[in-house]
Amino acid sequence: MTLQPPPFPVSGAAPDAVAFQRDELSVILTLYGRMVAAGEWRDYGISTLRDRAVFSVFRRTAEHPLYRIEKQPKLRNRQGMYSVTAMDGQVLKRGHDLRQVLRVLERKLIRPVD
Repeated sequence: MTLQPPPFPVSGAAPDAVAFQRDELSVILTLYGRMVAAGEWRDYGISTLRDRAVFSVFRRTAEHPLYRIEKQPKLRNRQGMYSVTAMDGQVLKRGHDLRQVLRVLERKLIRPVD
């Protein structure tokens, strides 16, 4: 019995799911690490769906996500494919540049010193 390697994907075929690229995940995980060190966030989850990829941030494991960082390639030519959504469903920021969109969350790190 010989094993056959899987066939190469056909060019032009639609991908099964949208996913974050390595450089996008690096930017998100850098922010996540800083927020964990500050004691703000404790857990995360990544979902790859047919039309979007979602990075969910949790304060505790068993609750609803505090924020969702989404990538929707369909919105690339419109409002921008990246967005940050709060727990209540309000879109906090949307844009074409992931670093710019994540700045809305970095402001949470800036607090007055007692």
